[in-house]
Amino acid sequence: MMPRDGGKGAMTVTNGLYTIQIEMTDGGHGRAHGVIVLHDGKIAGGDSYFYYTGSYTADRGKWRGELITNEHTKSAGSLPLFGGREVTCGFSGSYAADGAQVQGSALVGKTSVLFYARLKLRSEF
Repeated sequence: MMPRDGGKGAMTVTNGLYTIQIEMTDGGHGRAHGVIVLHDGKIAGGDSYFYYTGSYTADRGKWRGELITNEHTKSAGSLPLFGGREVTCGFSGSYAADGAQVQGSALVGKTSVLFYARLKLRSEF
């Protein structure tokens, strides 16, 4: 964690490169593994089939945000998590010096899909 408030004591998410593991919950099927960059409230990353962009806010160990997933490569022989659609996801969770976790939901067509993700810091910047 790094101070981001001019030395007043509040901590925020460490800027850096993270690995991310995403699992569908609440009866959903699927998982994904990729990389994600968190930098001053902005999110960018992806996996084998999708890229992610978005934003977040963080304070004192809690964070929340939203991201949009877009398919960049058609999957051959497997069903993509969100069926190849552009999907907006909302999330909230907690963070520590070396990683974070979130729970969130994605609206896929008319269906809400719940997910859980773990992030592990790999390189700080």
